[in-house]
Amino acid sequence: MALLARGELRSILQTEMPNALDTRWDTQATDQPEAHGEGQTVLLDFDAVVKAEALVEVAHFIRDKFGYDLLSNITAVDYLKQGLIEVVYQFYNAAEGGPDLRVRVRIGRSPEECIVPSLTPTWPGADLQEREAYDMYGVVFPGHPNLARIYMWDEFKGFPMRKDFPKTGDKYTHVTGE
Repeated sequence: MALLARGELRSILQTEMPNALDTRWDTQATDQPEAHGEGQTVLLDFDAVVKAEALVEVAHFIRDKFGYDLLSNITAVDYLKQGLIEVVYQFYNAAEGGPDLRVRVRIGRSPEECIVPSLTPTWPGADLQEREAYDMYGVVFPGHPNLARIYMWDEFKGFPMRKDFPKTGDKYTHVTGE
């Protein structure tokens, strides 16, 4: 199986799974200043952005066709100004090595939109990372066998890594309803 160069997956998906790609972000860039003082483009040219409902199919496709069988990392990013949460998946080809392959899913921030199918049934190592994204950002992963908070207590309200999480002075605050 051949290793893919950055950007190659996007081209392959355009040919083999065109309905899987989320093209809403193809031309969108932002001037949003980041916390580190640098502007950032939301869409990186070389990564594939797929629709949430196509994630499992795309993940199996890159595993079965190209050997990217190691799901190394799942993380979430909150783009408050754009009103979206981005979930980033980082795959590696364990047999051949090489650079990572990233797949991105962009979803809305509302509870009705913040849903991505779980990869835990196929990649058990996704378990804790999906729970972390749920606990910190509120991303719900249908199909996860135990989607429960991992850092915060069950009664905790809100998602502390979201950029709009309440802050007073230099401390983050929340209301528990008690």
